[in-house]
Formats: sequence, structure tokens, C-alpha cells
Amino acid sequence: MIETVVVIVHLLIAIALVGLILIQQGKGAETGASFGSGASGTVFGSQGSATFLSRLTAVLATVFFLTSLGLAYYASHKAGEIRDAGLPMPALQSQPVAPVSEDIPVLEEQAPQAPATDDVPVVD
Repeated sequence: MIETVVVIVHLLIAIALVGLILIQQGKGAETGASFGSGASGTVFGSQGSATFLSRLTAVLATVFFLTSLGLAYYASHKAGEIRDAGLPMPALQSQPVAPVSEDIPVLEEQAPQAPATDDVPVVD
């Protein structure tokens, strides 16, 4: 139950991180603001947008890493339960099967034939 909730939160945060990163402006966009492009009329103010979005991205990235660690813990814990239960490991179940010698076709041996001399060109 809790593992499902962590997976859902993990996916939602991943989607939100992608969206936040896509709407942020690069460092080169600040050059236009210094020449009077009207950045002070934005919703977050002239510097508020970069600070708010970068902080929100950092918080979401931290939560994303925490959910990643939580999912890794659940996976290792579940693998330990399988090992302790005495169930066979999946890697050990599939052993290569050697082919049976009757399944391999064998060509019958034929006596080697001499090459035909009619097809060989004669050089004078």
C-alpha cells in the first residue's frame, strides 16, 4: 500500500520537475532584461521568478531523491524477504540446457571427387 503511494508521488514529482525545468529561462535570457526588456512587469517581479522557480525545483529534486531512496529500500527489503523465505533465486532457475546429440543433424560423408578437366582453360 505505502509502496504504491510512494511510486505515485515519485511519478508526479518527476513530471513536475520536467515541467519546471522546461519553463525556466537560461542564463543568457538575463542579458535582455538589463537592456530594458520589461522584466519588472512579470508576475514574480524582475528577480522573483528565477529565485522562486529555482527554489521550487530544488525542493522537488530533493523529494524526488528521497522517494528514489525509499523505493530502493523497499526493493532491497522485498528481495531479502524472498531470499529468507527459501524461494529459488530467479537467476539460478534458468540453467542452460545442453543439446541432445540425436537432435544435431550429421551429414553423410562422401568420397571426394576429382575436378573435371573439361572446364579448365588451357594456356598455350
